[in-house]
Amino acid sequence: MEMLIDFPGGARVDAHFGPYTVKTDQPPMGGGEGSAPTPFALFLASLGTCAGIYVLGFCRQRGLPTEGIRLIQRVHSNPMNGMVEKVDIEIQVPATFPERYRDALVRSAELCAVKKHLENPPAFNVYTQVA
Repeated sequence: MEMLIDFPGGARVDAHFGPYTVKTDQPPMGGGEGSAPTPFALFLASLGTCAGIYVLGFCRQRGLPTEGIRLIQRVHSNPMNGMVEKVDIEIQVPATFPERYRDALVRSAELCAVKKHLENPPAFNVYTQVA
């Protein structure tokens, strides 16, 4: 997959791939307008939405309704360096959700590809090229 990253103005940085554009910005205190999420907020959102895709797929495969299911993600950072130390993802299910599927629902969320890439990170190669 190839993405084109450009700078549309201000503190905005956008990623273009396929038919999509993902917009990012910085908050006003960071020199931006706050017109879009920060890149790091998108990164964190990718964790929760990825887990959500697996939860959704689990329910669809079993014909289970998804009404009333939601995920709450909590990020715990080290106050000394600001680095994320722990991410909790709570899957809230309605009382009518079958108890026999609850542990399997957690296991399905743990299959998230974003999480798996964090557990076994890729190598990074950053360089310049004259265009």
